[in-house]
Amino acid sequence: MNWLKSVAVATLLQVVAVAPSMAGEDLAAIKKAGVFKIGTEGTYSPFTFHDQSGKLVGFDVEIGEAVASKLGVKAQFIEGKWDGLIAGIDAKRYDAVINQVGITEARKQKYDFSEPYIASKAVLIVRQDDTDIKGFEGLKGKKAAQSLTSNYGKLAEQSGAELVGTDGFDQSVQLVLTRRADATINDSLSFLDFKKQKPDAPLKIAAQKDNAEYSGIIIRKGEPELLEAVNKALAEIKADGTYQKVSTKYFGQDVSK
Repeated sequence: MNWLKSVAVATLLQVVAVAPSMAGEDLAAIKKAGVFKIGTEGTYSPFTFHDQSGKLVGFDVEIGEAVASKLGVKAQFIEGKWDGLIAGIDAKRYDAVINQVGITEARKQKYDFSEPYIASKAVLIVRQDDTDIKGFEGLKGKKAAQSLTSNYGKLAEQSGAELVGTDGFDQSVQLVLTRRADATINDSLSFLDFKKQKPDAPLKIAAQKDNAEYSGIIIRKGEPELLEAVNKALAEIKADGTYQKVSTKYFGQDVSK
């Protein structure tokens, strides 16, 4: 029995001794590779999308590049559909997801989030000539075009809507425009950008949630050094004016508050 106890104690001491180095292995690996791998959609304007030349651009893309630069490495973006995007962290396809991921209690159970870096509100988008849907409660029995696993999809479902699955914002608004869906609940900043690009599009905001939702950079749990480094990088790009410059470029204002 004493022998078994000795082995157990020795094993425990080994685990304790190894744990600190394991906890920092992601940050160390990132710096060694010189690359910060970032999961993103690439279809979610103005956060992450392709311009006319096919280049990946957007608010989140530039924030990711700025954070990577502060880490002393380059950003490498790996694109994927929203419904499987966060799961790519578990599969270690990338080190983080930067894709305006809302900070929720459910997600915080499984992942770690940086400090919030963007605030937005959920809006209910309908066709310009729609006089029936005046608020979120008006979605009952209606078709809502949504990314099925998004916060907005859950809100639409809670409001009694029948969900029509989409890959993201662009497809959602197209389904509303072509009358294959009655509405979509989506991000206020995305809609403002959409109207800026297509002012004649016959869509309007029927309702808006009062409380802002916050998004953060999401990483695997158990990497405190990486989390601290990402938070430090975000603080630095806000302090040196980089964040304000990027935010103004895409939204005309500071969207961190």
